[in-house]
Amino acid sequence: MAVSSMKIALAGNPNVGKSTLFNALTGSKQHVGNWPGKTVEKKEGQLYIAGQEVIVVDLPGTYSLTAYSIEEVISRDFIVHERPGVVVAVVDAVNLERNLYLVTQLLELQVPVVIALNMSDIAQSRGFHIDTGKLSVQLGGVPVIKTIGTRGVGVDALKTAIQQLASPTVKQAASIDYDPNLEREIQQLEATIQAIPALAGQYVPRWLAIKLL
Repeated sequence: MAVSSMKIALAGNPNVGKSTLFNALTGSKQHVGNWPGKTVEKKEGQLYIAGQEVIVVDLPGTYSLTAYSIEEVISRDFIVHERPGVVVAVVDAVNLERNLYLVTQLLELQVPVVIALNMSDIAQSRGFHIDTGKLSVQLGGVPVIKTIGTRGVGVDALKTAIQQLASPTVKQAASIDYDPNLEREIQQLEATIQAIPALAGQYVPRWLAIKLL
């Protein structure tokens, strides 16, 4: 018998091939509507990993989670309040530095993250060599999977990474550390937030402290 379903999210900048990867993961098992009270399109699909139903939510394309646009608000609120089991950060391998800004913000939310290094074939054709192992280490152990969404390359490896991250026995240790002076201020604010149940129960205290700063 299948166990209860798990919900994961796909996040990424616009034009990184996120929708193509969403289609590769879910196939025909998807539906489109609008986010509640919004005119922004909402796409959901499903797949099965080791007998478990997985609901995949394709978040609106966004460059950050700083809530300057409706897409950013939707993406941020979904991750903060829905707490998906895993967030798949779809990254354009050709524009790695720009795309990793959003990855940094996802890691600040302390959710399990796996990076889908998409369009890796285009990056290779342009002479880019990305050491996925080194990138993973630099990001604190975040799994990095090379994918080509248009051809379904890397999808099975991505599913395996999702399954491993979603395991209750696995705790992702990835975190973003800042300058010691900034860390001191973050920790002070974090302690204040943790002392307020209404805030600590709704938001990740460290993430909120960073946003307040």
